[in-house]
Amino acid sequence: MIDAWDIAAKVRSRALRAADVVDEALARARADTCNAFTVVTGDLAREQAAAVDAGTRGGPLAGVPVTVKDHVWLAGQPATNGSRALADFVPSRSAACVQRLLDAGAVVIGKTNNPEFCYRGTTDNALFGATGNPRAPSRTAGGSSGGAAASVAAGIVPIAVGTDGGGSIRIPSAFCGVYGLKPSFGLVPKMPGFRGWPTLSVTGPLAASVRDLALALSVMAGPDAADWLSFPGPLPGAYVEAVGHPRWDGLRVAVSEDLGFATLDPDVRTAFRAAVSAAAGSGAEIVDAAPPSRDPLPLWDAIALPEGYASEGPLVEDRRELVGDDAAAITLAGRDGSGRAYLDAQAARSAYAEQWARFFDDVDVLLAPAMPTTAFPLGRIGPATIDGKPVPDGFDAWCALALPANLAGLPAACVPIGTGRDGLPVAAQIIGARWTDAAVLRAAELLDRALR
Repeated sequence: MIDAWDIAAKVRSRALRAADVVDEALARARADTCNAFTVVTGDLAREQAAAVDAGTRGGPLAGVPVTVKDHVWLAGQPATNGSRALADFVPSRSAACVQRLLDAGAVVIGKTNNPEFCYRGTTDNALFGATGNPRAPSRTAGGSSGGAAASVAAGIVPIAVGTDGGGSIRIPSAFCGVYGLKPSFGLVPKMPGFRGWPTLSVTGPLAASVRDLALALSVMAGPDAADWLSFPGPLPGAYVEAVGHPRWDGLRVAVSEDLGFATLDPDVRTAFRAAVSAAAGSGAEIVDAAPPSRDPLPLWDAIALPEGYASEGPLVEDRRELVGDDAAAITLAGRDGSGRAYLDAQAARSAYAEQWARFFDDVDVLLAPAMPTTAFPLGRIGPATIDGKPVPDGFDAWCALALPANLAGLPAACVPIGTGRDGLPVAAQIIGARWTDAAVLRAAELLDRALR
């Protein structure tokens, strides 16, 4: 499948009809064997495509088929958040960033699967079942944007909308071998929508290429009155311009294999070292600088758990029989925290974010592994071992490499860098200072070119 840039250019020039592009995408969606979709929006997609061909809808994404995570609101379509308790919920409004994609000519062909309340790094729920990995159907697609990543990895769409409150774009991007971007917190408006983790989670794109990430972000970014936590960022053209930069000139690149606290499988470490070598060989200036090395999980829990209870607690308590045991346990784990403890955690977070901001005074981007392991078998909520050491089925401590970017509000792009011993994808993440999404995308594109 050609990428979003080429699709939109050919639709605008009339070399392709949006209707034909969308019909082909719908056919691929209906043939999906990984359970990526919660609903395929055939009639809606054909109406949107017809409007593009008639000239009443268009723009930088004219005729481009996209998917939207179930958690993210699309007016008139179910948004169950992976829960039987919300099986009948249909929002009347779209999230502002989704509406922007539509206004730019994108065509939504379906909603994609996520775990209940987006609480896991895998994708499975009692309403829709588990989403498999297109690279190996018996393995997990990751989560919580697992259906989004699978819809791109399977070649169904070039762009998908996901969310990331604790790695939920980067985990499935890494496992499925696609590109993903967790934007700076506040850059992309995520409302109207579920409350979720309001100070941790962001909405962002997954895509078949870095330049498609940049194209999607150029449309999705910018403040909106519906989301008071959204802020102005660089001009949209900065993201597209960034991925066309031919060299690393001026980018200082720090490297960390484990962020000072994580355990990695040896084959992930080997692939990461090879990627660093390729970046250096293509002209990257590798700087010796160590990022804050504190294990972020206790701080993340102190914020995510009370925010989760404030968001989903009333639903769990009112309709407990319709909420899975795992999601209920995670939700209720935040019930007994005090307002003072929550604000104390936010104060500690502010100090942690300051440490990261000062780190980026001396470097422009940080290159680190995205995940410590490759995709593990379906039916598990975490890997059995990492580097031969048992991993308990706890609350996703194995995802901790992703958490600094959420806690500090930083942009982080996920780029495939090779495969592990099992032949499954390994990925790096490129992290930057808040609001430097363009530099992160530039570095991601340069790393990708260096590995080709």
